[in-house]
Amino acid sequence: MPIATDFEYHKPKDLLEATSLLARYQGRAQLLAGGTDLIVWLKEGMKAPEAVIDVKGIPELWRLDVKDDALSIGARVTFTELIESDLVKERFPVLWEASRTVASCGVRNRATLAGNLCSAVPSLDGAPALLVHEACVRTRGPAEEREIPLSEWFTGPKRTALLADELVTAIELPLPKKKSAGCYVKLGRYKGEDLAQVGLAVLAEEGNVWKLAFCAVGPVAKRAGRIEALLAGKKLTEPLIAKAKALVAKEISPITDIRASSEYRLHMAQVMLERGLKAAASRLAGKGPAYGVSVL
Repeated sequence: MPIATDFEYHKPKDLLEATSLLARYQGRAQLLAGGTDLIVWLKEGMKAPEAVIDVKGIPELWRLDVKDDALSIGARVTFTELIESDLVKERFPVLWEASRTVASCGVRNRATLAGNLCSAVPSLDGAPALLVHEACVRTRGPAEEREIPLSEWFTGPKRTALLADELVTAIELPLPKKKSAGCYVKLGRYKGEDLAQVGLAVLAEEGNVWKLAFCAVGPVAKRAGRIEALLAGKKLTEPLIAKAKALVAKEISPITDIRASSEYRLHMAQVMLERGLKAAASRLAGKGPAYGVSVL
């Protein structure tokens, strides 16, 4: 299907030029990085921008390194680059594991983590791992830079805190200060490319600290605060896991759609919680399944 929409095309060389263009068009422009969503929208007539601003030529957006005790993931970094990064695999294996579940190999070669967050669809695989690592999103506008905690990023389905004249420059994750291990559990209808019916990230830290975040079972991806509070400081046991599973219904609000019923999502979220907790605890102890091996 061809793109039938007319628009101005710009390829800025730096952030100043990019933000100046965004300010000029005042919400009537679309940013192009990976383009895995935007090209579909343009072809199907879902978006008709006055301009497309291609940010692939901005060097700063390609960074993937440690800066000020945090991993900085530039807005142009693809999921394939995250998967191929030894730094990500060693220091943030839950994000590495989640990245491997995103769409297909071809999509991962182009799709960016920043674009995944900006899409803000409820089923986005990138968010749970970032939430348990307490990541933040760095943005740049004509007047200022902002640092937005990911917990405040999603304002609703397909809505974020990003302003019309801003672009994302990086996602930052603080380097773990304690020994930790985790798990990303994704439920899909089949092996291969599919959106999550339920997604769950679990992070276990020394001292029985637990962090959990769900996606695809509510309007936005979010942490499971009630379950975290229940588990805090406690050794994982079967009775404790049972109590945690009983709280899942209070943490999520799944819907029935073409991919799954709300009842099935709730049941599987409980199953995934149990398996995710056990896998994370085993990995923290130096045992358990290797990262990348599904626990479902």
